[in-house]
Formats: sequence, C-alpha cells, structure tokens
Amino acid sequence: MHSNTEHLHLTGFVLEATRPLCILNIYIYLYMYIDTQPCLLLLLGVQCNSWSIHVPSDVTGELGKMVILPCTFTHPYKTFDRTLTAIWRIKEPYNGTVVFKCTSQSASELCKTAISYKNKYKLFGNPRHKDLSIRIDNLTWSDSERYFCRVELSGDIHDKYESRNGIKLHLIASPRIINITVSSNGDHTFKASCTAEGEPAPALTWTSPHSSNLTSVTNTNHRVTKELQYLTHDGKYTCTAVNSHGRAEGTVYFYKFKAPNSSFFLILIFVPLGIKVLVLLVILCLTLFPFSTPRSQPQDSTYENFDRRCGSSHSLPTEQPAARCS
Repeated sequence: MHSNTEHLHLTGFVLEATRPLCILNIYIYLYMYIDTQPCLLLLLGVQCNSWSIHVPSDVTGELGKMVILPCTFTHPYKTFDRTLTAIWRIKEPYNGTVVFKCTSQSASELCKTAISYKNKYKLFGNPRHKDLSIRIDNLTWSDSERYFCRVELSGDIHDKYESRNGIKLHLIASPRIINITVSSNGDHTFKASCTAEGEPAPALTWTSPHSSNLTSVTNTNHRVTKELQYLTHDGKYTCTAVNSHGRAEGTVYFYKFKAPNSSFFLILIFVPLGIKVLVLLVILCLTLFPFSTPRSQPQDSTYENFDRRCGSSHSLPTEQPAARCS
C-alpha cells in the first residue's frame, strides 16, 4: 500500500488501514458451503507495523536512591539513520515541563544530552535500539510526578510519538525525625513537639514520665507532627516514628526552672558583692598605709659591762694583762 488510507474489500466488508507500510500477516477465516458441506476458506490478513510506546503505569523508588523509568517504542520504518531525539516531560503530555532531552544525528552516534534538570536525569537505554529509558538519581519528594516519554524522528518526514498516560513515580521512605523541641504555650505552661517524615506517613508515639498528657496530631502529605501538651513532670521525653519500612526515635529533656523566694535571692546577690567590697577595701588600705618596721637600739658594749662589774675606769687598758676581780 502506498497511501495513508486504503480500503480493502473483503467479501462485502470494508477494512480501513490508517497507517502506511502494512504487512499482510493476520488471517481472516470465512466459512463457506461447498456441496452443502462447510469449508474453511483462508482469504486475507493484514498487520500494520506502526507507532507504539510501551511504559508501565507505575514505578516505585526509594527516597535518596535511584530509579529507572522504562520506555520502549516501535516505528513504521524498517531502518532509520536520520536525526533522532528522545524527550521526557513531567506533569502532562505534549505541554509538560521538559526534564530530559538528548539527540543522536546518526545511527553511529550516541544520544548527546541537551537538557538534564539539576543534572539528575541520565539516559539508561539506547534510542537507536528503540529504548528511551532514563535513570533518576538521588530521589527527592519533588520527583514524585507523572512522566511522559517522547521520540522524534527527523528527515524527509518529521515524525514523532509520545506516551499519553505516562508513568506515575511513587516514593517510599523509612521514618526520619526532622524536628523535636520543647516550647512555651505562652501561659507559663510548656509543650513538646515532634515532626517526622516518611512514606507511608509514619505513626508517632510519645513516651514521657507522665502518661496522661494531652496530644494533638497534624498530617501534611508524608510529614506528621504530634504535640504533647502541658508538660508537668521533669525528665526524658521520647518520640518514636514507625511505618512499614522502619522506625526512628528522638529524645528531648525537660526541666522546669523554680525561682527562689525574694530574701534568699537577695542573699545570693549581696553576700558575694559584700565580700568583693571588703577585699577591695583591704587592698586599698595596704596601698595607702604600708606597715613601718621599728628601728633597732645599739647594744651595750661587753667591755663596758665588764668594767662596771670590776669597778675600773670606763676606758679599756691597753697592753696590760687581763684584770681579775677580787
């Protein structure tokens, strides 16, 4: 067949082929009667080798890891050695945001990346082998989108085909405590707050010295916050997050400050201050009035004492023998 639409007349039926390059390959059987006996007669069959894209409806990846999005296709050409472009979009087909694009100019050339959002999208398949699969690295919550693959063949006839339903990327994640605090309620009471994330959203449990505290829970997508109201007991408060992929714990300690009475508080302030003032006065006195040492008196001569005891003159005799007392 050489046109885009051909009518095949089969025993009164009309078969309309809307794609070129059809191959006779499917068989249609009709029952006819020959000599009043049924006879199976092979008449004709038609198969079209046309455009198609094969993708799964859903793919699951783990937060922080990598994932492969598979996409294969067929085209109506037996061989193709012209420019080929592979494109991936998110959110919606045809008009969605392009996150990956690569182009191969010939069958012997690799598909060169032109667009890779945040450099986290990599070609995993070989478009020349009808495989547009990509790899997404370091998965984050924002990667949980619907993805659409597209192939474009350029040349004498510019042809293109894109998946309509796309692939929904789901993320899973074990629990993680991202915040745990104790804060004031504004009325001299206190509360403990714990926020965790995971997919599925984790269940939070508080373990505290007093089990009768009131709690409140807030959910936002994959994030959960649980508050423990009106803390009344000092001690250790533990938050536990659990989902089907694991568990995590976080701990905070709470101790209430008890203000002393006014007299004791004044004593704590003024006693150290008085001691400091006294020490300062002592240092000041020692600086202004230093201690003076008494002068020493001259001692009596031993000879003078000796002369007095002997009753002789006050002067010492010279070159005389030693005196004797009688």
